[in-house]
Amino acid sequence: MKLLRNAVLTALLLAATAGQARAQFESVGVIDFPTSATGEAQDRFLRGVAILHSFGWLQAREQFHAAQELDPDFAMAYWGESLAYNHPLFSQMDATDPRKALERLAPTRAERLAKAPTDREKGFLNAVEILWGEGDDVERRVRYMEAMEQLHEDYPDDPEIAAFYSLSMLSAASATDDLSGRLNVRAGAIGLKLFKDNNDHPGAVHYTIHAFDDPLHAPLALEAAYRFAEIAPAVSHARHMPTHIFIQHGMWDYVSGHNQSAYDAARELWRPGDPMGDATHALDWGQYGDLQRGDYEKARLWIERIGKMASGSFLEGGPSDEGGQARPSRAVPLLKARYIVETEEWAVLPVTDESSGHELLATGLSAARTGARDALEAAAAALDADGDGYDGVMHKQVAALLEADRGNEAGARKLMDEAVETVEAMAPPRGAANPIKPVHELYGEILAGFGAHEDAAAMFETSLMRMPNRPRSLLGLARASVETGDLERATEAYEKLTQVWAGRTSFGGYQEAMRFLAGAESSTSGGR
Repeated sequence: MKLLRNAVLTALLLAATAGQARAQFESVGVIDFPTSATGEAQDRFLRGVAILHSFGWLQAREQFHAAQELDPDFAMAYWGESLAYNHPLFSQMDATDPRKALERLAPTRAERLAKAPTDREKGFLNAVEILWGEGDDVERRVRYMEAMEQLHEDYPDDPEIAAFYSLSMLSAASATDDLSGRLNVRAGAIGLKLFKDNNDHPGAVHYTIHAFDDPLHAPLALEAAYRFAEIAPAVSHARHMPTHIFIQHGMWDYVSGHNQSAYDAARELWRPGDPMGDATHALDWGQYGDLQRGDYEKARLWIERIGKMASGSFLEGGPSDEGGQARPSRAVPLLKARYIVETEEWAVLPVTDESSGHELLATGLSAARTGARDALEAAAAALDADGDGYDGVMHKQVAALLEADRGNEAGARKLMDEAVETVEAMAPPRGAANPIKPVHELYGEILAGFGAHEDAAAMFETSLMRMPNRPRSLLGLARASVETGDLERATEAYEKLTQVWAGRTSFGGYQEAMRFLAGAESSTSGGR
């Protein structure tokens, strides 16, 4: 039984990597995955699976291809490659490349299964034959989960079967929009057991984080989040992934630092022709973390970086590919709009046919705060009133701002009630705020503007339950609490705000908090 250890044989390291990327391949975790293969082919396979658990797609494919060259009939190497083309949670699971990989093993399903020498390996192969077989995306994912469930029942003590069964449940939950959380909790329970048995297993921590990536369950995954980046620093996604849980706890320094690390890893590993997804994702989340902690200079640096990537410059002096430019280009307006909303450096942007929903929301907020009624009306008209999901929510937000600007409290409340109802029917928040101005936070600000401070405080409290430690929600709650005379609640909110914005002495909100706390302390001392 072979174990993949953090330290890899020098010969394998040199063969697998070159140049600047070489140091990135030193650590991917520890797994126990015996197969019918032996020698270097098995070693390559093990490394590929460990990287696959961290969603290091390109790196994993390199290892599986190497295993195939060493042993062309090694069925599990093709199994692994087939899983290294699609994100199992967020993509449409395009079967084209996975099918090509399997067909290189043998042209038919029966011939491929014949090359798997054990029942266990046939089980793994049969499951991906279902995943990449006939049927639509949702049907294939559900049937794959069912196949992995059967395999798990047949081999209940096999850690790798358990790990991939856990992931299959997360994938099925994503495909079916399962809001009950049942599949996620089952997947997370398996992940936690694997983590207990082997705290160096990359899949154990990774799938635990994904399973409990919501405000209610996030505390269950905090230990896994701390561990993941330590055991698999060779993969950019492994450095980023802990921030899914850190965001749920409002741990903004960790969100910033881990995404900077993930971005650095992605940049070092990237070569012309590679996609930029890992880097784009890291800088998106990194900017959000820096905006919350009040590091606006770093937040502007993330915008500069995404702009360079979108224009075709990623590595210094190195052009990027067309496919890699698409996602950075889409992220540029998002990061700019988010900066406006979080810093409250209001900027009324031109409303055009190309304006994104995020830009229109930022413009609507800016117009409302600066008294630019015409721009506010234009932003409301440009947003899709009949849009589904977040598009519809953003329209209601800007339309509510317009009604509030007109002095129509009832109209503004009605629109925001509808927006709240929509977002609360969706999956719990994860990651950066979406929309870029959280619905409950905006509702609280609108209510405060009408003097409904107790209702406003309730909205800010709900916002903080969904997204802990958001400074704008803390500031809103503190102000509303002062207005209602709840000085204990105000004190708690202001104290948390000063911790989030520690040292940001130039911020008006920070100064406000310090004045209040100093006054509260003085009042308490004087009463003794």
